[in-house]
Amino acid sequence: MMRPAPLARPMTRSLPLVAGVAALAAAWSGLPAMMFGHGFSAHMTAHLTVVCVAAPLIALALAGARLDPVRVAPVLFAAIPASLFELAVVWGWHAPALHDAARQASAMLVLEQASFLLAGLVLWLSVLSGPGGDGVAARNRTAAGVIALLLTSMHMTLLGTLLALAPRPLYGESHGLAAGVGLADQQLGGTLMLIVGGATYLAGGLALAARLLRAEPERVHAAAKAGAP
Repeated sequence: MMRPAPLARPMTRSLPLVAGVAALAAAWSGLPAMMFGHGFSAHMTAHLTVVCVAAPLIALALAGARLDPVRVAPVLFAAIPASLFELAVVWGWHAPALHDAARQASAMLVLEQASFLLAGLVLWLSVLSGPGGDGVAARNRTAAGVIALLLTSMHMTLLGTLLALAPRPLYGESHGLAAGVGLADQQLGGTLMLIVGGATYLAGGLALAARLLRAEPERVHAAAKAGAP
């Protein structure tokens, strides 16, 4: 008798992994520049594709698998510190001096994009991986994941708002744009971060919260049933 079940799990892992790698390739292939030119909005499209599409898909494929890094070093994947790490990476690279340096030197560009991917993977692995079941450790990790994703949604929304509402272009010269064009391009990039970045992490946080709320009645019921005479 055929048993397809053992093949189902690898297949469900391979699909998000392939999709995540494809998204990463698209972000780094120059496609955003083809869509938006070489302005700030192209940079933001690539950045959001890395942290909001590629990173969660790859993390979903790795979570709970043999190569899951959380199993090896769980202390490095605490959800709230991971969120603070991503905050530092995102805000740091969007400071005008570092952003301009990444546009002018290939080594800095590679470092920028690699740090975006690292920060995204660390955060998404922190909230998607860890102990399974309905034990205290699993519930605490899920709750921390909710806080981490909501915090990330807030700082993405705040940074996007600041960029969209800035009265002058912060990055126009590094992208070779005139002042008026640079400001409009920056506003578009900030709006993308505000909508896509804020919404992605908000949706992730709400999904984790829903999982936590669904699991609690089941846990209480199971505990009551186990204690019944």
